[in-house]
Amino acid sequence: MKTDTGDQTAKTIPTTGSVPVSIPTSLPISIPIEGMTCAACVGRVQRAVAKADGVEGVSVNLATEKAELALRDNAALQSAIDAVTDSGYGVPLEEFDLEIGGMTCASCVNRVEKALRKLPGLLDASVNLATEQAHVRFPVGAVSTADLIRAVEEAGYTAQLPVSSQSAAEERQQEAERKLQREKRTLAASILLTLPLVIPMLLEPFGFAAMLPGWWQLLLATPVQFLFGARFYKAAYHAVRAKSGNMDLLVSLGTSAAFGLSLYHLLTAGEHAHHAGLYFESSAAVITLVLLGKFLESRAKYRTTEAIRALQKLRPAMARVQKGNDFIETPVEQIRSGDVVMVRPGETVSVDGVIEEGESEIDESMLTGESLPVSKRKGDAVSGGSVNGSGMLLVRTTAVGAETMLSRIIRLVETAQAGRAPIQRLVDRISEVFVPVVLGVAVLTILAWGFLTGNWEQALIHGVAVLVIACPCALGLATPTAIMVGTGLGARLGILIRDAEALERAHAIQTILFDKTGTLTIGRPELVELIPISEDELASLIKAAALQKTSEHPLAHAVVKAAEKAGIDVPEATEVRALPGRGIEGKVGDSSLRLGSATMLEEMQLTLPAGEIIEPLNREGRTVSFLVDVHNRSILAILGFADMIKPTALKTIQKLKELKIHTAMLTGDNRASADRIAKDLPLDEVIANVLPEKKADVVKERRDRGEVVAMVGDGINDAPALAAADVSMAMATGTDVAMSSSGITLMNGNPLLIPDAIELSRRTYAKIRQGLFWAFIYNVIGIPLAAAGYLSPVLAGLAMALSSVSVVTNALLLRRWKPASMQTEKRPAH
Repeated sequence: MKTDTGDQTAKTIPTTGSVPVSIPTSLPISIPIEGMTCAACVGRVQRAVAKADGVEGVSVNLATEKAELALRDNAALQSAIDAVTDSGYGVPLEEFDLEIGGMTCASCVNRVEKALRKLPGLLDASVNLATEQAHVRFPVGAVSTADLIRAVEEAGYTAQLPVSSQSAAEERQQEAERKLQREKRTLAASILLTLPLVIPMLLEPFGFAAMLPGWWQLLLATPVQFLFGARFYKAAYHAVRAKSGNMDLLVSLGTSAAFGLSLYHLLTAGEHAHHAGLYFESSAAVITLVLLGKFLESRAKYRTTEAIRALQKLRPAMARVQKGNDFIETPVEQIRSGDVVMVRPGETVSVDGVIEEGESEIDESMLTGESLPVSKRKGDAVSGGSVNGSGMLLVRTTAVGAETMLSRIIRLVETAQAGRAPIQRLVDRISEVFVPVVLGVAVLTILAWGFLTGNWEQALIHGVAVLVIACPCALGLATPTAIMVGTGLGARLGILIRDAEALERAHAIQTILFDKTGTLTIGRPELVELIPISEDELASLIKAAALQKTSEHPLAHAVVKAAEKAGIDVPEATEVRALPGRGIEGKVGDSSLRLGSATMLEEMQLTLPAGEIIEPLNREGRTVSFLVDVHNRSILAILGFADMIKPTALKTIQKLKELKIHTAMLTGDNRASADRIAKDLPLDEVIANVLPEKKADVVKERRDRGEVVAMVGDGINDAPALAAADVSMAMATGTDVAMSSSGITLMNGNPLLIPDAIELSRRTYAKIRQGLFWAFIYNVIGIPLAAAGYLSPVLAGLAMALSSVSVVTNALLLRRWKPASMQTEKRPAH
């Protein structure tokens, strides 16, 4: 990657598969191009990119599959990439997180972002104060990790790649706990040294003259100022070096002014100087109070990541892997796909896999939010992190490491927590000018009080109060802490939120469009009616179940399940043969039977039963099958199948109506099937017979009318509609395609998670607004009061410490919320 931007003269770069093109060296960047096959491709890409806004030169090389760009600025890179993709080719992108150390407030966040965004080739950088991480995105190879880390370090902070192994994650958690303990010890020592200074000041209004001699005050205040307060000086130094400002600069300037003024009086007037000229208690108290606020803030931030830590603890370190006839204790990192793992009763499942042997009930509550254990048997899938019940299982591994469901869930939650909500943009603009404005107000305060009263000493103290009360921390923490608590709470409930934007936008949903199958309905047919024609109902059920016993067809499962529920011992059928597209045939005992559709009857030239029997089934949208005795050429029974409504679907629609949300069902099924569902559910609207590709058009039409639209689905055919919606929700019981297209994934089949997700969004958004309100109020009211002389530096320090703590604590209160899905007496397992 070329980084020399000083020479503005043009140069020519020889290329392969294209003519040389003049390249000005304004901002040279190299990006990879995917999909080129010949010189014509090179020319097509080159012409398209050359027309892009901000591109001053381009040379495309077929051999290296790269484009050398000269850009007016970094913002032009996105235009160039868009031009490549519009031409039918691709630019592979890379994105990852960096752990940032040393940030203390919103100003730090802006400084790190600016430093990263100056790097040539970087598309985007987003820094989160609460998670202390930076998320970066750039074309593959355009920026190196070393460049990113160096940019952060030059801005005055530290950066490193996050660790991903389980042992490293545990070490990181232990380090966070050790850091909290260090802060606690520092705070305790600072309090012990500060109390002898502050207590006499508090007793003085009551007539107690207990102020310590000046040199004793200096002895107590010095370690507080320069030992325990060293963190503020260090961070302030880096801020000044980067020609910026932050909270630490305000604290260090304010307390240094109070300490320096006190030291001057002590040295010039001696030990017996009147204590009114000494402000050691103010400087020490302010630092102690800020340390208290930082400790409480760190502890609260630590609690916001409890959801991630709880998920990480689900990963077992060891598992019993089959080696020949034995099972050997093996580290989970060494397990490979295809290995057979033994899971004993009560143990945590260590891998994603399929049950080879055994039967048990699995507790998946930490993964899906489903409170009831789920029955599992041979052939069923299990997920790592779930807890086995009373049966022993042998599980064949299908996914390990980063590919397991648990790892994917953790990544999704971490990505959402590190993301930035749209409302944060306002905060970013304010925090950019916050520290310079506060410094200006402090200087004006000192000058105004000095010239108006002539008491420059008191003027300096009022200026110190202004510096100390200003708190950009609260502004920087209000949004990310609420997002972290909201996404963490969602993960525990089985609501996986892909990004902060989805969480924020969901609060404004006006219309929800539901797919029918698998969303409002269970997604698998059940035998709901068996009408005997020429023999009794039980005999017909026995014969139908025997025919279907070995079939994998969904209708066959429904018949066998109905027989099992009736306690029938299903006999074996013989000479069983599938009739593709029509049904199945075989012998049960001495009877030759067929079970199939109306098409099968037509082929056998049998007359359909009377209309009064069939019509009600058709009106109800049932799928109809006929059991036929081939030898007697008679219909024995009619079977009616239906996809049943989920038990919590009715309460879901009722809850959405309480939230003032318009509900509509968008389905490709026929009108009869759709109306049957609508009859039982109080939907506001039913849209039937919609082809998969037209579902997205319905969503766009609603959005064009100004509605904020959510789409809920679970199948491949729902993916375009999910992508078109303002907010998309996918059932994790459906396909991976649907989940990858959604902003919110519901980890179990309970539709009550839909209003839960919306209410979680509304409550999270409310916490964001409350946090920003309090952050603004503290500063808008506190700074003028301090400038007017109504707040001492000690009170200003207390207010400043409380501002951040109150914002984070208010966000944590969200964890007390109990959603509708947890208030039902019984939640079904699907």
